[in-house]
Amino acid sequence: MNLASMMKQAQQVQKRLQDAQTELNNTEITAESANGAVKVICDGHGKFKSIKLQKQAMNPENPESVDDETLEMLEDLITSAMKQATADASKKMQDKMKGIVPAGINIPGLF
Repeated sequence: MNLASMMKQAQQVQKRLQDAQTELNNTEITAESANGAVKVICDGHGKFKSIKLQKQAMNPENPESVDDETLEMLEDLITSAMKQATADASKKMQDKMKGIVPAGINIPGLF
């Protein structure tokens, strides 16, 4: 195998990796519990995107006692906290990996 052929293959692999990353970024995965009362949405990388709550998740005995504003505020608070935790964990992992992986080496998915 000659150098030109190896370079072409490397470029093809790089393109496929980029396409896969784009596809994962655009993928939404929804999981739910309590018969759909709680839904969590992540992207294809497992990064938290949002949470949706039904009134029965907050008050199963009397869901109508929960007003829409309170429900939306709780969703926003949980979403904000989860996104911050995810960002902090990602930064911590990157900092840790920078101390292990030699400078100039880029490993897809780590940085």
